[in-house]
Amino acid sequence: MAATFRNWARCGFTEGISGHISVLDPEFPQLMWMNPIGKHFALLNGSDMLCLRIADGQFVGGSKTRPVNRAGYYIHSEIHKARPDAHAICHAHTIAGRAWCAFGRPLEMLTQDICDLYGVIGCDSEYTGLVTASEEGRRIAAVLGPRGKAALLLNHGVVTIGATVDEAGFLFGLVDRSCEVQLKVEAAGLAKRVIPEEMARRNFEVASGRDWLYEEAQPDVQYEIVMAGRRFQRVWRS
Repeated sequence: MAATFRNWARCGFTEGISGHISVLDPEFPQLMWMNPIGKHFALLNGSDMLCLRIADGQFVGGSKTRPVNRAGYYIHSEIHKARPDAHAICHAHTIAGRAWCAFGRPLEMLTQDICDLYGVIGCDSEYTGLVTASEEGRRIAAVLGPRGKAALLLNHGVVTIGATVDEAGFLFGLVDRSCEVQLKVEAAGLAKRVIPEEMARRNFEVASGRDWLYEEAQPDVQYEIVMAGRRFQRVWRS
């Protein structure tokens, strides 16, 4: 989880206090771990995370150094309630993601990579303002639906879910990069060729499994773990 945040920092996904990841507790599925509000993604460690009861947001463990991100709780708790299969949920306000989400249009299957999400990426049609209550979380869960893995939130940002934080984190980056690709293709103003549905479906069947997507995340995750270790060694030696 911390490694995914550090990768987000490297990718420039920071936007003030926005952005959060939740992960179900491995022993108690009624609990979830989240990042606190206001600590830079690049500085997050596992020990910074806090544990909340999904039902009511009650703090039950972890770090007390920073407060809970209430907007994050409203979003993540409702998705976890609606989707027990969502072990991890990612949400942030990226530049490319927000730019494409301003159109309220789904992503097209322009590359073989985005086919990992063929048929399982929802698109929002309404913007309802800042998240201040659980109702918005329920609305986002509805956009995801019973089998969606990602959602484009109108005038807001991107949400992804996964069976592991590795999967959810990789899919988040994939959606953001695909938004950037779509924006560049649209800006070129040339005739585009979308992957035919049957081929997109075949690609999805090959490359959308939880184990495959877990492995897709490992180069970035392992890099961040190694780099964090090297930073620790430099501090210790000094």
